[in-house]
Amino acid sequence: SIPKSYCLRVPTVNYAIEFSNAYAPEHLILHNDNARDYVKDVINAGSVFVGPYSPESCGDYASGTNHTLPTYGFSRMYSGVSTATFVKHITSQELTREGLANIGQTVMTLAEVEELEAHRNAVAIRLRDM
Repeated sequence: SIPKSYCLRVPTVNYAIEFSNAYAPEHLILHNDNARDYVKDVINAGSVFVGPYSPESCGDYASGTNHTLPTYGFSRMYSGVSTATFVKHITSQELTREGLANIGQTVMTLAEVEELEAHRNAVAIRLRDM
């Protein structure tokens, strides 16, 4: 990877974080003064290695994360594989009468476009009965 590497000098650490968030690296090493203070500003990175004693190789092999991280900028959308990957998450939602009234027509239009008549009808019946 060294022949394909390059060094980029920027005026501030904040600018570097901004650049990194746009680039969305697989690994981000914060080896600078007060490195811990900058973790909160990282939006896109597969894994962040904080401070002078946190080399990427420790994350790969022993300190808790692993090699399975998003590459090619995919950290904009995905996280690395971790124990959280194997935890089941259930979402729930509850609309109020006003909420259904506000979004009902939009939902019916989308369902109609997708030719999902039962979805459209589930909203239409509720709106009619309100």
